[in-house]
Amino acid sequence: MAPNLGGGVGFLRLNDIIAENIKVPVIGEYLPCWSDLRSCPWALIFNRAGELIRPCDRWLYLRFVSRHDLRMNEQSKGLLITLIGVLFVVPDSLFVRLISAEALTIAFWRLLLAGGLSVLWFLGTAGTAPFRAVLGTGRYGVIYIAGVGASGVLFVVAVSLTSVANVVFIIASLPVFASLFSRIFLAEPFGIRTWLTIAAVVPGLAIIAYGSGETQGASLAGDLLAFCVSALFAAALTAARHARAVSMVPGVAMGYTLAALVIAPFADPWSMPLDQAPLVLGHGTVILVSSILLAIGPRYITSAEVGLLVLLESVLAPLLAWAVIGEDPGRYALIGGAIVIGALVVSNVVLLLRQRRLTFAKGA
Repeated sequence: MAPNLGGGVGFLRLNDIIAENIKVPVIGEYLPCWSDLRSCPWALIFNRAGELIRPCDRWLYLRFVSRHDLRMNEQSKGLLITLIGVLFVVPDSLFVRLISAEALTIAFWRLLLAGGLSVLWFLGTAGTAPFRAVLGTGRYGVIYIAGVGASGVLFVVAVSLTSVANVVFIIASLPVFASLFSRIFLAEPFGIRTWLTIAAVVPGLAIIAYGSGETQGASLAGDLLAFCVSALFAAALTAARHARAVSMVPGVAMGYTLAALVIAPFADPWSMPLDQAPLVLGHGTVILVSSILLAIGPRYITSAEVGLLVLLESVLAPLLAWAVIGEDPGRYALIGGAIVIGALVVSNVVLLLRQRRLTFAKGA
């Protein structure tokens, strides 16, 4: 018995497939998809060997779907997940402003809630294996954990010392630091796009730093810490790229939790007023959700698409702080930030168009 594939469509009963040991092959650029005639939920129910992995006694409709369509579905999913993750992280700096406590106390609860809950989730679903895998990468895992944890602490301190706009605009320069570290430690060459991006971003950062002396609520010390955040996280990402065979998502949970424990003696966690608990829980929740979504979404889309979506946080965070607490970013931050964001947008769009041309060329 074999399915009727006239016009790429056939009808078949699944228990007949099981009884006859029928395997549906991949045909060229098309993959077999099966759908229940009654509810029509599309589902791939064959593994790569062509073996049935979800048997049921139903009449099914067989249709062949192109690999391109499946890639587009994955891309849409990745874009949506990453976008939601970015939107969740937008209020991060606003929470730091709204919570009435010392910076290290805020950082402690922010990291402990997000990191501790993540650790518990990994232990409950996969045991210690994910953490052992990260540590198994050696110094790269250590650099990643330290970079993520330290940047999480310094971000809160930076926001407490300077304006929200200055912090997020400076941190937006992270791709520049990542490119520099990749060139130094991974021997990756610079292209003309990278050089032009750096040439545009550096003056923008200089304008932001210059304006810190004239903008209320901004300070050079906070700006320098924001630079440190950008550099540390870029170092963590560079280490993760070197150990790309291992998922570093558990490293975020480890970095956050360890950083919270390290700063605990210097913070005063129990001094947090009880009426601040909803804000503290909300802060930890948005960081936890954004960390999970931003770890999942980028797996399905290109680095250029990730870069463009992440830049939304740099635009929306200052606007949110301006709207909610009336924090004016100042003209220098706006001018410098526009230069930095504009340069990165152009750079990522160019990269995205280049990647799509390569994809179409391979598929041709």
